[in-house]
Amino acid sequence: MSQSYAAPGQLWLLPQSEQEGLNFDYRQVLDVVEGAYRALRENGSNNPVKTVIEDPDDHSLSYSMVARDGGTNTVCFKAVYEFDPSRRRDDYRFHSFIFIADDTTGAPIALMDVVKLGPLRSSASSALFARAACPDARSALVIGTGVQGQMALPMLVAALPELERLQVCGTYPDGLRAVQDSVEGREVEIVDDLQKAAGEADILIGASGLSVTKVVQRDWVKPGSISVLLGYGVHDVFHGADYRIATDITQMQVTCGKLRGPDGSLPPIDGELPDILLGRTPARRDPGDVVFAYNSGMAVTDAALGRYIADLALAAGRGQRVDFW
Repeated sequence: MSQSYAAPGQLWLLPQSEQEGLNFDYRQVLDVVEGAYRALRENGSNNPVKTVIEDPDDHSLSYSMVARDGGTNTVCFKAVYEFDPSRRRDDYRFHSFIFIADDTTGAPIALMDVVKLGPLRSSASSALFARAACPDARSALVIGTGVQGQMALPMLVAALPELERLQVCGTYPDGLRAVQDSVEGREVEIVDDLQKAAGEADILIGASGLSVTKVVQRDWVKPGSISVLLGYGVHDVFHGADYRIATDITQMQVTCGKLRGPDGSLPPIDGELPDILLGRTPARRDPGDVVFAYNSGMAVTDAALGRYIADLALAAGRGQRVDFW
């Protein structure tokens, strides 16, 4: 049964401050995000390719996305604007929100800040890639200490609780401490020798921003590993990988400009995450394959996770209603 989120003519606002402390854990987030990917094939979901505006000089980055999650009957519109994404002018700004609506009743649900929801669903996607390709992994390395980097390890531990060694490489002391504090009761090693750490890790997560200074090289990674790219830091692995997978191949064609070869070409992509989760496509061909996964955010996961968080916020009496229509 659909819930009432706001009176007719009103819009429910959920800034990030109203989402803090809601009662969910990373395993629940994994389940919600996995369900959204499965619904793309099973429940009539739809996730058109995002529209992107990117300045050649990295002055700003803007994109919009729309999707319908058939599992929850939720429509999502997402907008993102980044100013100075390469941090070259030390004037970085990030603004993002989603508007979600109930596609059963036609009623609006909420306008939500997604400064943390986005990294939550991206980290969940990375963990789903890793679990599928390296179910017996014992070590994980994260490159980058921003919001994405801080969520990567706890999500990986939720997906793969048998992980024994957790490592992080970054340049900002506050970010390194935040990553170390992100996994309760677990030690997270700070890496000085990136080449050595990359050569020992089963799972590598590239979560750095455009200003990345340390990059994993393809020759460093060991057979059987997976390198997941959702920012920067492991992109050199792409062209030399034995097996390549993505959240969505069509969207990758739009968003992976910096991965193209000098002639503008891309090597073939072997599978997509929804088919891997459904067992229709393998996550690797051979146990010794070096696997590369391209993690491009999909609005269908924003729809499902946004609906989940909105329902938790509704039960907790969060947010504010404003007369809008």
